[in-house]
Amino acid sequence: MISQEQNDTYTRVGRGTPCGELLRRYWQPVALVDELDGPRPVRPVRLLGENFVLFRDEQGRFGMLDRDCPHRGADLAYGRLEAGGLRCPFHGWLFDATGKCLETPAEPVGSKLCDRIRQGSYPVAVRSGIVFAYIGKGTPPAFPDLDCFVAPETHTFAFKGLWECNWLQSLEVGMDPAHASFLHRFFEDEDPEASYGKQFRSTSIDSDLPITKVLREYDRPQISVASVPHGLRLTSLRPIDETQTHVRVTNIVFPQAFVIPMSPTVTITQWHVPVDDHNNYWFTLFTSFTDPLDKKTMREQRLATYPAPDYKPLRNRSNNWGYNPAEQQAQTYLGMGFDINVHDQWACESQGPIQDRTREHLGQSDKAITAYRRLLSAEIEKVAAGETPLMHLDAAQAATLRGPVSFDGVDRAGDVERYWRDGDARRRAAAPWGAEVEA
Repeated sequence: MISQEQNDTYTRVGRGTPCGELLRRYWQPVALVDELDGPRPVRPVRLLGENFVLFRDEQGRFGMLDRDCPHRGADLAYGRLEAGGLRCPFHGWLFDATGKCLETPAEPVGSKLCDRIRQGSYPVAVRSGIVFAYIGKGTPPAFPDLDCFVAPETHTFAFKGLWECNWLQSLEVGMDPAHASFLHRFFEDEDPEASYGKQFRSTSIDSDLPITKVLREYDRPQISVASVPHGLRLTSLRPIDETQTHVRVTNIVFPQAFVIPMSPTVTITQWHVPVDDHNNYWFTLFTSFTDPLDKKTMREQRLATYPAPDYKPLRNRSNNWGYNPAEQQAQTYLGMGFDINVHDQWACESQGPIQDRTREHLGQSDKAITAYRRLLSAEIEKVAAGETPLMHLDAAQAATLRGPVSFDGVDRAGDVERYWRDGDARRRAAAPWGAEVEA
């Protein structure tokens, strides 16, 4: 249980708020590259309670500008993409990707007004199918050499979806290993071979046990949390019998991403990005250590529930997230279908726009959440004191980060850490791209 003041500190993200200032010190995902592939590559962006417009010009350069035209405040998301920039339809003022004013056509010939105008602009970078932007002060941090950024385009797939709740309750689902045994419980196991692209369907490494069976039958994980250079590492052990232990290693990459295994060969890196205090987009990068990903299949699977252009879920509060009491009795623990994204969405959105943490009672299984909140408090205080927070990296620091290890397997040797480290090293050695072992 925390105080209302603490809860406000963690969840409010507008400019000038403690957490908002922390999150502005990092690159934030703002769009899928796919969203700017159409005939009009212009997208409105709302990030951390502020409004921007993202576009790609005729030369392929990405730019993100303040959304209100500096002339009379009209909405540049409706601008005309032409002549090397984005033109406001109100009076024809034209801005390039850096925010430079190129033309003020309604002004008299010879006017120097254009030279004095500059629209707010923000650094933009593209990584693995996601457009990132930096809206904070000072120089942006360097991108770390994480697997999801190092793997080739053929071996990564990006997607996103909107959840109508605060970013923190969404992120905290990803650092809660215990919930998977209940929220994602299926009463019957699917054929793992027929479940390509779906989460919690495969078998674990070194085992023929479907992960659905492991989660269902061994529902008291032994959870440990360790501080690591990128944030936190979570290890969850589920003893199966005297000779076998299911081992699952996941990570929190500070400030707001988690890395988990989807299958023996694919990992998931997922950011929860505040739109404002009451909404967030999750951005997910799937990374394969073996074959190229079937992006067409994975995209179609996800668009069926999170359709473009806004990626708002078809199942939501207005239709009770598709809840079916008969299904809850006979097929799934929750009764909301077999897409675990919907399960997590319900768990987060049903808490309300901002969870009232003054009413919660945490247990031993919530130790990762407790550790993360302590870490978040410490890094908020660093920024308030003018210090550099965790994972705000320079180029040299970023080049030293690898991985992180995300693993799901069954150990029979009794040395858990050696098991997952050796298993991860073998997987990386066999990868067709430079998947270096974590330091």
